[in-house]
Amino acid sequence: MREIVLDTETTGFDPQTGDRIVEIGAVELRNHVATGKTYHQYINPERAMPEDAFQVHGLGDAFLSDKPVFAQIGQAFLDFVGDAKLVIHNAAFDMKFLNAELGWMGLPTLPWDQAIDTLAIARKKFPGSPASLDALCRRFGIDNSARTLHGALLDSEILAEVYLELIGGRQPDLVLATHRRRDDAADSPDWRPAPRPRKLPSRITPDEQAAHDEFVAALGENALWRRA
Repeated sequence: MREIVLDTETTGFDPQTGDRIVEIGAVELRNHVATGKTYHQYINPERAMPEDAFQVHGLGDAFLSDKPVFAQIGQAFLDFVGDAKLVIHNAAFDMKFLNAELGWMGLPTLPWDQAIDTLAIARKKFPGSPASLDALCRRFGIDNSARTLHGALLDSEILAEVYLELIGGRQPDLVLATHRRRDDAADSPDWRPAPRPRKLPSRITPDEQAAHDEFVAALGENALWRRA
């Protein structure tokens, strides 16, 4: 099973009012394991960067001025994605922008059911708790110290770790064993381990035993060791 963990950075919140994508980052997973294959592209939005957006991701007009426009990278992006599921935090936001950009080019848009929304998964799994990417990193003990600004590739790499935790850890199939164990007698407060069929062999060497006996003898007749 192939999945693409994806993130975008934009000039704002709404492509229908002129906002554009300025960065796409993606990480490939196969059977929930990162393959090391990534997609990363900065994009010239063909418009000025609002200050509020710049404060979020630090991508300014000068930096983006020589980057390709979306029309030059759209097909390559679709080729990378293929029919893989897209793992996205707050998928509605990124899908809205991606499909707007693809539609303006006359390219096929991405089906909404191709996306897996980790924000929705987190809210369902931890109702009432913060579900931002940073909050989930804290919950799962994932190091996000390098995330001083939003960056599409870094955020997709972090999200890949968060996603694996949300679906049950790096080996999600083991969760089935955990659920089965809840019905075992081992969860009863009266449960005790069965006695060993035979005692474990002593790990004390004869020399160590002799030295211990000599030490206890030197303590005298009232030594606590003699009462044990």
